[in-house]
Amino acid sequence: QVQLVESGGGLVQPGGSLRLSCAASGIIFSIYPMEWYRQSPGNQRELIATITNARVPNYADSVKGRFTISRDNAKKTLYLQMNSLKPEDTAVYYCHLQLFGVEHWGQGTQVTVSS
Repeated sequence: QVQLVESGGGLVQPGGSLRLSCAASGIIFSIYPMEWYRQSPGNQRELIATITNARVPNYADSVKGRFTISRDNAKKTLYLQMNSLKPEDTAVYYCHLQLFGVEHWGQGTQVTVSS
């Protein structure tokens, strides 16, 4: 059974940093692309970062240059390093995996950027 568990969210001031983690189980983690999404109130869930099994990243324009996606295949963990955070980054952040056409999501972790 696939499980994705996010952690690392919290309250941070504008300009601050956070690192999110997503621990995966039930899969051969190293062979699948992984993604981070976020959703703020009243908005659709937004894809913000992807990483291939070869560790090639890609970013939405809204986070490019500030966020870094990475993965530790030995630990079966996906990361999102978030720097220079802005109030508009406030959202629930989710890791995501699509496996044989089935969507898998974690429970989400809340990130609030506010002074």
